[in-house]
Amino acid sequence: MAVNAATGPIVFLSKARGMWLPLIAALGLSAGLIFALLKDAANARLVWAIATLPVLGALLWQTFRSLHRGDFGLDILAALSMAFALSFGEPLAANVVALMYAGGQMLEAYASQRAAREMTALLGRVAQTAFRYEDGRLQEVPIAQIKAGDRLMVRQGEVLPVDGIVVRDHALLDESALTGEALPRKHGIDDEVLSGSTSVGGVFEIRAIRPASESTYAAIIRLVEAAQKSRAPMARLADRYGLVFLAVSVSLALAAWFFSNDPRRALAVLVIATPCPLILAVPVAIMSGISRCAAIGCLVKDGGILEALSRVRVAILDKTGTLTHGAAAIVAIKNAEWIDENELLRLAASLDQASGHVMAAALIAAARERALNLVPPGDVTESPGAGIEGTVGRHRVIVGGSGFVERRVLKGSPRAFLSGRRTGEVVVAVAVDGVAAGLIVMADPVRPEAVTVLRKLRDAGIVRIILASGDRLEVTRDVGEALGIEEILGEQSPASKVECVKSARRFGPVMMVGDGINDAPALAAADVGVALGARGAAASSEAAGVVLLVDRLEPLADALTVAQRAVVIARQSVIVGLGLSIAGMIAAACGFLLPLQGALLQEAIDVAVILNALRALRPLGSRDRAGTDGKKR
Repeated sequence: MAVNAATGPIVFLSKARGMWLPLIAALGLSAGLIFALLKDAANARLVWAIATLPVLGALLWQTFRSLHRGDFGLDILAALSMAFALSFGEPLAANVVALMYAGGQMLEAYASQRAAREMTALLGRVAQTAFRYEDGRLQEVPIAQIKAGDRLMVRQGEVLPVDGIVVRDHALLDESALTGEALPRKHGIDDEVLSGSTSVGGVFEIRAIRPASESTYAAIIRLVEAAQKSRAPMARLADRYGLVFLAVSVSLALAAWFFSNDPRRALAVLVIATPCPLILAVPVAIMSGISRCAAIGCLVKDGGILEALSRVRVAILDKTGTLTHGAAAIVAIKNAEWIDENELLRLAASLDQASGHVMAAALIAAARERALNLVPPGDVTESPGAGIEGTVGRHRVIVGGSGFVERRVLKGSPRAFLSGRRTGEVVVAVAVDGVAAGLIVMADPVRPEAVTVLRKLRDAGIVRIILASGDRLEVTRDVGEALGIEEILGEQSPASKVECVKSARRFGPVMMVGDGINDAPALAAADVGVALGARGAAASSEAAGVVLLVDRLEPLADALTVAQRAVVIARQSVIVGLGLSIAGMIAAACGFLLPLQGALLQEAIDVAVILNALRALRPLGSRDRAGTDGKKR
């Protein structure tokens, strides 16, 4: 069942021939056996020979085309075995080899399609049209015409055509194609939603934030197509080993013929000389690993990246947006006894609707998460960068820094609420009707899954974890020490992050994880760059070899284990498959296997190799998560 690895999974069979050639070989084999049972040996031999010729002819044509392109593949072994069998009066063996070869192509095609199922599913979900509001009326337009700012309606069952912001009602989305999560996720007003998600709830409206060609799903599709076209270094290495195997096989066949003076021994060696463990197991296992990663929300751009990921021993992590959310969030509300904390937040967020400050946006988002009733403010006066005051309902509210608010209150001081402030925290003071009402403490919080992910990375073989952030050293140190990270580097520029990658290589291959444009040089310099979130043509996603399809860390450690398992399975298949093939060839050369027996043994080995390679598709179990050998590393 030899194929030329350089020409892809199905090298000589088109879709039509992929069905007809195995059928012709199978019908010929069956008809010949019927003639043999009827004691008509001449017609049996004739039918077997005729059924072999279409497969041999197609194979010779493909081999000629490959040689014309400069590819010297391993198909020649199958061609030699069929031609020798016909020449030396073994049409039954030739017919069996033809059936095994053509059937093997179908088996390989199935394996490749099975391995690429998750990625192919991504490609098949691209929306073609969308409903856009034009002059107050809905018009169905091609998605290529959608621009940033367009207002779109999304109905139940439709795939979001572009990234957008929910502007009316709420969205209930199936994001499994992007994240691997089975349960739908609810998004409210002002939430960002990603193209490629499927609406499973009621009708809602979004405002496009980028055209379709720059949206999340378009970026994912480009990455998927590149991954499907790629070939891993291990696969290219298999090509070179395959040529050595070809030379050994032909030499052994000639030696068996020379020393035994029996051409059937040479024929038996050739029909069992299968390079499938090399040229099938490796690409199927690698593609299976890429597919498994895609299913858990981690897109690996090509097979070479998957192999590199399996060897990683050092992880360098950015802080802001990677270990933290990259946006301010409320960590505490310290309110006076006379006002409820939700009321304090509601008044502050209502007033901040008139401000464009980043903290104002965070307060508003927090209030909406708590379903607080925000009202429009009036009589607003803002001091840019310092604070804002105005009327909310019947109350006069002041929001800003402690000093700004303290200078404007008649009673109390916001500083009285200060206690145990940690590095990196920012306080927003609030006064109501001239009285200090409390403080809202904000920070960029550590992701809740960070501790678990770091533990999983260590379990998967990471020997050193480094935190490298552009933030202040004291803020970076607080985060790193809380997470138990070995080496903590703050105030890092893009250039110094690249130097950090180079320096860390003394501990082993390096993985850099980041999300911002400033991380792009380090992502490109690392052995494996990992970007959080595929957001259009963002520099970090373009520079990285691995893209987490959502801004969460959970898939990363599992992807590391998947990569290790896929590479181990590929190597197992090659070693065991080639070992069995060589043992069979030696047995055939010594006269212990006839040509027909050799052909059947060849197919058994090939089927076993492909099925073993497909093990890389199965979901991770507890043993896998403890390391590919089932032990903690």
